[in-house]
Amino acid sequence: MVQYKRLIKKGEKLRLSVKEEGGSGASVVTVSGGGYSKTAKQKILLIIFLSLLSCCYIFIFSSFSLLDAFKGFGPYELFIAPLCSGTSNGTICCDRTGFRSDVCIMKGDVRTHSASSSVFLFTSLNNKTKITNKIKPYTRKWETSVMQTVQQLNLVYRDEKNNSKVSVDEHNNNICDVFYNVPAVFFSTGGYTGNVYHEFNDGIIPLFITSHHFNKKVVFVIVEYHSWWVMKYGDIVSLLSDYPPVDFNGDKRTHCFKEAIVGLKIHDELTVDSSLMLGNKTILDFRNVLDQAYWPRIRGLIQEEELEAANKTAKRVQEDGFKKPKLVILSRNESREILNESLLVALAEEIGFIVYVLRPDKTTELAKIYKCLNSSDVMIGVHGAAMTHFLFMKPKTVFIQIIPIGTEWAAETYYGKPAKKMRLKYIGYKIKPKESSLYDEYGKDDPIIRDPKSFTQKGWDYTKKIYLERQNVKLDLKRFRKPLSRAYDFSMKRIGPVYSSHKPDVTN
Repeated sequence: MVQYKRLIKKGEKLRLSVKEEGGSGASVVTVSGGGYSKTAKQKILLIIFLSLLSCCYIFIFSSFSLLDAFKGFGPYELFIAPLCSGTSNGTICCDRTGFRSDVCIMKGDVRTHSASSSVFLFTSLNNKTKITNKIKPYTRKWETSVMQTVQQLNLVYRDEKNNSKVSVDEHNNNICDVFYNVPAVFFSTGGYTGNVYHEFNDGIIPLFITSHHFNKKVVFVIVEYHSWWVMKYGDIVSLLSDYPPVDFNGDKRTHCFKEAIVGLKIHDELTVDSSLMLGNKTILDFRNVLDQAYWPRIRGLIQEEELEAANKTAKRVQEDGFKKPKLVILSRNESREILNESLLVALAEEIGFIVYVLRPDKTTELAKIYKCLNSSDVMIGVHGAAMTHFLFMKPKTVFIQIIPIGTEWAAETYYGKPAKKMRLKYIGYKIKPKESSLYDEYGKDDPIIRDPKSFTQKGWDYTKKIYLERQNVKLDLKRFRKPLSRAYDFSMKRIGPVYSSHKPDVTN
């Protein structure tokens, strides 16, 4: 134990001096006996005041730091289904205020019953009748035609005290075969699934929005389950859940959960609105998930590419020691095809790009597409579902979308605006009538050419049949050189000079 002795004699006055240590900014306080100094007293009071002020500053700063750290956090219902915020145990609540999707929250003893397309919530009803909620867990509820093809789920209350009233078949299936101590998210992979735009926009991104806050401690229950979908997107799904997905219709066992979200929350086209996200997540956070999901697979692809590139250094590096930016053309067949694609390749190479032509189809492995685009500086493509792959581009790279006549609104809404939100340098190239194959077919005075809006305003079917399915593009390369040169200049400023010790052989 430390003992303190009296160092000052009784009646002796203190003398305090304060001096700065050279260079350190620290103050040294010396106390000695002797005559009492009024100045010393003032300095003591000043030191005490400054100490208190410092403590207050630290406390306030720490408080704001803590507030910032917790900003955006709170009950997930507030972000997924605002009307169901604070849902109590033993309750089913559905928020149907969203234009794009309905979302229901079930809290308590949740059990699946696939035979009746139902999800039961066992609770005490207290002799009160509870309304059965019906929901189609797909994110295009305003499109009646496609929603008619989506399986409906019944969310049903069951009295935990009166199991005997349940039919024999239902009673047998109400016994939990598989119990999870984590929540479930129910969603459908029906609807437009099969189209890469809809797979990301209607499914994968909303799944991230709805489930990310569970930190993988969640089970995905898939209605209208497709094995190919699970295989195609399994790398992403495994980054969102630690559990294998459940086939709602195919797996007849009763799966039991402590709570469930039925339906997915969607914000806008191919994007994540941070103001509506728990933790202020953005589309860049979703893209980080893609990076993590595909990296194990593309590691080997990178090694193979680097080995191949070692033999092609002269083609990848200019004589002045600058690395050439990589440009990828997403090529199409049958409709909205670039008819003079080979000339476009030649022009891009003349400007200074290394050019890759990518022709993905439904069987192309996503990791290979991701690898190609993730390492590129510029992506070019004609408006269509394949433009969804801009999600694979790194921020601050260039996306040039070629926009056929009659597709301006869709091109900007579905891909232009989302690309900007992902911090891409977006260039929309609207073709002139003479660059469209429809010009040769109908002539310059036909309303299809002269006034596309008069047709597109009639509905999606007109747009699809005329401007999407029957139109190809023949670029005016003299005109297209300008945006291509802009993309080159932007890319060179971004990547900067890269010195190469390899000297291209110019003697041959």
